[in-house]
Amino acid sequence: MTTTVFLYAAIYTATLVFLLACVVRTVRYARLPLHLRWELYPVPHEETVRAKHGGSYFEATDWWEKPIPFNLLGELKSMLPEMLFQKGLWEFNRTMWFLSFPFHFGLYLLIGSTALLMARALLSLLTPQLAAGGIGLILHYVYAAGWLAGAALTVAGALGLLIRRLTDKELRTYTVPGDIFNLLFFVVTLGCLLTGYLLQPQGAPKALALAKSILTFDTNLRIPAPLATGLVLGALLVAYIPLTHMSHFIAKYFTYHSVRWDDRPSKRGSVLERRVAEYLTYRPRWAAPHVGADGARTWADIALANPARGDKK
Repeated sequence: MTTTVFLYAAIYTATLVFLLACVVRTVRYARLPLHLRWELYPVPHEETVRAKHGGSYFEATDWWEKPIPFNLLGELKSMLPEMLFQKGLWEFNRTMWFLSFPFHFGLYLLIGSTALLMARALLSLLTPQLAAGGIGLILHYVYAAGWLAGAALTVAGALGLLIRRLTDKELRTYTVPGDIFNLLFFVVTLGCLLTGYLLQPQGAPKALALAKSILTFDTNLRIPAPLATGLVLGALLVAYIPLTHMSHFIAKYFTYHSVRWDDRPSKRGSVLERRVAEYLTYRPRWAAPHVGADGARTWADIALANPARGDKK
């Protein structure tokens, strides 16, 4: 019973840490100063007719007096291929794509399969007859196949990325011990989970029983030590991810929406105008001598200076 209680505590604590860390990261990113906008067109949320030729709403006569168009479908058509299939990596670094895509897509399958498993467990607790029927059977095969495929793809991708980081001279320059540790963490954790589940002794609880016991905090369930070890490692990995640079799944949203695609106009009296006015009072300190950011001059002073005339001095 003590082992089971510890396991449940680890799972619940890790889930809470993951959620809180994601919220904290999101709030921190949202509060960061405005980034220098790329101003590259077409922006995906632009009207289709303008996006076709790389235009924007700025082309319209008296655009400041008209509602700014927003094409959600255009954004989704741009985001989904990148999120699900890493379209950019496929186009610009295909060799790396063959390693990175299995790793990330495997994670998507693991997340989706776990969500389906927990949904079936909840369904079986609320409506046992419905969960035991055809719907439950379909869910079982879907999440079982998805989880096994996801674990295999993630491990294969992690091993491939690990080998690439250790053998590629250029990539090795950007590799730090944390990168190696992160990949090994995935390999060891999923290896323990797969081994613990596939080699369970006769009469050991199946995935559905385990999911139901987690939801109900059933401490009477006996979980084999190898599987329990894998589950604890999995909980630690879930809590660990948003505390590291692997939380780029959050940062990526802001990279696109606040940097690449941000084309909001700065109107008089707007929040954007007030924020820019505040930033112009900052006194940056940069080592680059040609900028003249010595901590005494404001951004406004630097922006108005002409280094060619020696204004920075």
